[in-house]
Amino acid sequence: MWLFNSSIGRKVVMSITGVALVLFLTFHGCMNVVAIFSKEAYNQICELLGSNWYAIAATCALAALVVIHIIYAFILTIQNQKARGKDKYQVTDKPAKVEWASQNMLVLGIVVALGLILHLYHFWFNMMFAEIAEIENSIAPTDGFEWIKYTFSGAGAVSYAYTAIYLIWIAAIWFHLTHGFWSAMQTLGWSGHTWFCRWKMIGQIWSTVVMAMFAAVAIAFCLCGNCDCLGSIDGTVLPFWM
Repeated sequence: MWLFNSSIGRKVVMSITGVALVLFLTFHGCMNVVAIFSKEAYNQICELLGSNWYAIAATCALAALVVIHIIYAFILTIQNQKARGKDKYQVTDKPAKVEWASQNMLVLGIVVALGLILHLYHFWFNMMFAEIAEIENSIAPTDGFEWIKYTFSGAGAVSYAYTAIYLIWIAAIWFHLTHGFWSAMQTLGWSGHTWFCRWKMIGQIWSTVVMAMFAAVAIAFCLCGNCDCLGSIDGTVLPFWM
């Protein structure tokens, strides 16, 4: 099948999985930023997305997307290295501002993957997996607010280190997205001469807004995790999440 056997097909698979992951990050960022304003509302979301069958099914599908994206990234990188030497990605009219990102997508991808492992350990393992496996911790699996607080403000110097690591991870994702967004549009044939610059701008804005939400949560909990004002809005004022 051409999607798996040809270079263009592999790039299409990379693009489709990449777009799906961007949409997930958008949802995840919007979900996380709720924690800054309302502990009750955020925990309601965590309970809704706990060990329910649909959440587990979505998690498995997401894991498959990540694995496929990573595997095809390595395949395309090796293929491009053999064909072009050090030029890993060759595109027309490559904008100068994303040139570094486009030439270091594999390195950025590795940093993103390592950060993902840490993220899964801190949150997925202690929340969804703990609920499924009935693992008892001092913090309830559905108390996502307290898990964020514990990670970024509950362990002194370690929390500052985790915050710094997460911010580096978020920056790596941002660089990865700013290139990957317009590259995916180009591969899928949605980026002509006129739309190339438009998709580039849309990707820059979208990536910045989404990753800013993740960064805001990490910074807010690191600096104000023990403040009464953080997450203090009553969840009942947010009926959308009820």
